[in-house]
Amino acid sequence: MNVVGSGPTSHNFFSQRLRLQYVDYGNEDKPLLVLVHGGRDHARNWDNVAAGIRDHFHVIAPDLRGHGDSAWAIGSQYSMPDYVLDLNQLLGHVDKQPVTLVGHSLGGGIVLHYTGIYPERVERVAAIEGMGPPPSMTVDKPVEERMSEWIQIMEGLATRTPHRYLTLAEAQSRMKAANPHLSDEMAHHLTVHGTMRMEDGSYVWKFDNYVRAWGPNRYDRDAIHRLWSRISCPVMLFRGTESWAEDPVKDGRASHFKDYKYEEIEGAGHWVHHDRFEDFMAKLKGFLGI
Repeated sequence: MNVVGSGPTSHNFFSQRLRLQYVDYGNEDKPLLVLVHGGRDHARNWDNVAAGIRDHFHVIAPDLRGHGDSAWAIGSQYSMPDYVLDLNQLLGHVDKQPVTLVGHSLGGGIVLHYTGIYPERVERVAAIEGMGPPPSMTVDKPVEERMSEWIQIMEGLATRTPHRYLTLAEAQSRMKAANPHLSDEMAHHLTVHGTMRMEDGSYVWKFDNYVRAWGPNRYDRDAIHRLWSRISCPVMLFRGTESWAEDPVKDGRASHFKDYKYEEIEGAGHWVHHDRFEDFMAKLKGFLGI
């Protein structure tokens, strides 16, 4: 299947009774590679990356639950286990092993979790700023404080309505203000695929506002380190030098991987694959052996 010039095709699968979407960039006879986006993002943010590697892989990219054109999970905490389950259901739906996984931010955490659970299923895994909060940002609060804060956040979200933009250009300006490294072209692309037009002609972001909040459970760093230590395939860790994310080699987190390579991309913020696309793709292609 060739989709050059027409964009990827859209497909659905189910997880926990939710209808979730993924896009398929074609070449089903090639090895499978899955691209997993980050929080408040969508699958079509990967279009340029997919175009650069699709000659060598069967590339697909899901919209996470509560994002893009996938269903919202009413009553869900949008937890990491739920997202990992969804990835497992997608891979079962496509039914092709082994798989190469690439994830950004939240998506990076998802692919690293999945690979630690099922190391035998993954050929290679790359995480773009997807290692979660560094040790300096983690505060282990008592359970009553965590629960109280979570309840307050839920109460706040219940009264929050999605911001409406009068025009697509206005939404694009907001996208560019939040991500100043983006080119105008990429900001437009992300906005077109990340918004929906309402009946009154205004635009809102597609993601569910509830994806902004994490559940009240303690961040179990020991468990996450155990999963990382179970990964047997090659791992690539990306970080932008102008991002809030910290160096995982210096803070010790990278030491839990058996076989990893760490790459810093100069001049990139959190969205490394957009901010310095050519530099990122050169490193990714080298890791993928293409």
